Amino acid sequence: MNLELATEKLKNYCAYQERSHQEVKEKLYKLGLYKKEVNEVITRLIEEDFLNEQRFAEAFVSGKFNIKKWGRVKIKAHLKQRQISEYCIKKGLEEIEEEAYLKTLEYLIQRKNREISEPDSFKKKGKIAAFVIQKGFESGLVWEYVNALK
Repeated sequence: MNLELATEKLKNYCAYQERSHQEVKEKLYKLGLYKKEVNEVITRLIEEDFLNEQRFAEAFVSGKFNIKKWGRVKIKAHLKQRQISEYCIKKGLEEIEEEAYLKTLEYLIQRKNREISEPDSFKKKGKIAAFVIQKGFESGLVWEYVNALK
């Protein structure tokens, strides 16, 4: 595959949805390009604003928090897995408003509280906390809210 065709293909790939640099690199290597060519295409995509790591992080955070109801811990771990820089992770996480974050936490706890039919309140609180911590919310914050349950 030549450089021009690969660049056009990746422009379409990036225009469809936000992509991380890692995703784009993997796609280019699958197309059979070499490291020098891959770097050249990525540079061109960045210059033409098809590829923007901070924009990707912000879109990722927004989607995972608003749609999947993930907490900061899980979102951060997934962004690190995608090799996003600490700066971009920080900027992305700033997209989450504190009030919305706490409302989501409270909503998840209340929903799980209604779903679990455990007579022992200690075990019930443990199950609720485990569920919400698994969703990526900070354990200290989770226990603060879970312990406030009646």
